[in-house]
Amino acid sequence: MRKIIIDTDTGSDDAVALMMALKSDDVDILAITTVCGNVPQNLATQNALMTVEVCDSYVKVYPGAVKPLFRNLVTAVNVHGDDGMGDLDLIHPTKKSENINAVDKILELIKKYPNEIEIVSLGPVTNLALAILKEPETMKMVKHIYSMGTGGFGPGNTTPVAEFNVFVDAESYSIMLNSGIPVTIIGYDLCVGSAAWNKKDIDFLSSQTKVSKFAVDCNRQLLNYNIKRSGQYIVDLPDAVAMAVALWEDVVKDKVSCYCYCCTKEEESYGQVVVFSRNQIMSNPFYKEFINKTDNAFVIKNFDYKTYKQRLRNLLIK
Repeated sequence: MRKIIIDTDTGSDDAVALMMALKSDDVDILAITTVCGNVPQNLATQNALMTVEVCDSYVKVYPGAVKPLFRNLVTAVNVHGDDGMGDLDLIHPTKKSENINAVDKILELIKKYPNEIEIVSLGPVTNLALAILKEPETMKMVKHIYSMGTGGFGPGNTTPVAEFNVFVDAESYSIMLNSGIPVTIIGYDLCVGSAAWNKKDIDFLSSQTKVSKFAVDCNRQLLNYNIKRSGQYIVDLPDAVAMAVALWEDVVKDKVSCYCYCCTKEEESYGQVVVFSRNQIMSNPFYKEFINKTDNAFVIKNFDYKTYKQRLRNLLIK
C-alpha cells in the first residue's frame, strides 16, 4: 500500500482533501503535519485534529512551522473564516497533537521508509523546506511530492501572478523546486469552473452523512465569499483537486514536464512561479538559454473533473 504524509495549513478546502485520504482504502497515511498558511499553525492543527475525528480515524497530527522562512505570515481568514473552518463553532477536537515537531517526524519517517513515502502538500511548503535545509540527503529519499501551488498555466489567485500557497512563503517553494525531489504541481487553474462544487453538489452533500455535512458546513464561509466576490454559488476546492491527482493517477488527462522558476526578489512578482514547458523551450529560439536547465516538476494541464467529483462524493457519503 502507498505510504503518504499529508502536510496541510488546514482550512476548509484542506479539510475536504484530508477527508478524501482518510476515507480512502488505497493509502496508508503515516502522519498529518501542519503548517501556518490559511490560518496560524495552532488553528491548522486543531482543524486537522477535528477532521480526523469526524472521519473516525486515528492518524496522528504533528505541528510544524509557525511562520514562513523569512517573511511575516499572511493568512486567508477573510476567505475561510477566522478559524479557517467557516466560523460555525465546528472545531472541538477531543485529542491532542503529538509532541514531535512536523519537520523531525517527516525526516524520521523518510529514514524508516526510504524511497517509499509520497508527500501531499496542501499549503505553503515551509515544513518541507526546513526538512530539506536540515537534511537534504534524507529528503532526496522522498519518492514524490504532490504540491497544490502556483497558478499552473493560469494567473494567480492572490496577486495577478501569485497563488496563495506560494505567496505565503515563496523562498520555501524555491527550495523545494531546486531540491531534486520529484514534484507534481497542481495549479489553481484546475480548481475553478466545472471542478468546483455547485448548488446541486452542496445541497446533496449537506443532507447525507456526518462527514459530508461537515465538509459542506466548514466551507460555508468560502461559499459566502465566492457569492460576494463573483455572484457565483460555488465552492472551489483546490486542495481536494490536488488530493485527487495524488490519489488517482487516471484522473490526469495531461501533464507537462517543465522547468519552474519561483520569483522571490521583487515585490511585484513575489510568489510567481514561471512555468517553462520542455516543448516551449525546445521550439522557441528566445528560450535557448533554458535548454540546459533541468526540468524540476510535472505540471498538470488537464484533468477529469467529472470522475474526480463523483469519487469525492462517494468517499464523503461512504
